[in-house]
Amino acid sequence: MADKSTDIAELLSPTVSAMGLELLGVEYLPSPGGALLRLYIDRPGADPSAEGQGVGIEDCEAVSREVSAQLDVEDPISGNYTLEVSSPGVDRPLFTPAHFGRFLGEQAKVGLKLPQDGRRRLQGRIAAVEGDMVTFEVDGQPFAVAAGNIDRARLVPDWVALGYGPAKDASGRDARPGKGRPGGKPNTNNKPAASKPSSAE
Repeated sequence: MADKSTDIAELLSPTVSAMGLELLGVEYLPSPGGALLRLYIDRPGADPSAEGQGVGIEDCEAVSREVSAQLDVEDPISGNYTLEVSSPGVDRPLFTPAHFGRFLGEQAKVGLKLPQDGRRRLQGRIAAVEGDMVTFEVDGQPFAVAAGNIDRARLVPDWVALGYGPAKDASGRDARPGKGRPGGKPNTNNKPAASKPSSAE
């Protein structure tokens, strides 16, 4: 049986597609004070690592306007709810087997609807996608999960590749000069180091 998120995604997907965008998936989070409906949109064929290829704030605002009008007419959600339209971001959510297939070899963090082999959460490399089965490499072992049992999944960003984290050497130590050396002397200077502007700014 399809859940509310799937029903809403099927309802809204043609509207988003007509705007030249792709509805990646929907999160429906009910709560006593009012539900949260979060839509993730992307530009078809966009390279996630390429600058300027993804969706912008204008796209999110335009989709929000169109979708709000449709939801008012169709009324699939009873009670109050808040609508959010978002780009996938670097820790992009994965909703379908095709999404996992697109990012073979990448790390993903996954929550399961029903426990499998005693676990409800796992993190591992996306190793294979065959039909409705997604196989992860977890602690060096294959771990196959039916897509229908995946509650939530997100990519785990490689912050080093993105330029936001320090590189590591083969032993896992910080590879920057003067950092992470075995037997290195501790810094006994109590004065704070001068802050340098981040390359990410």
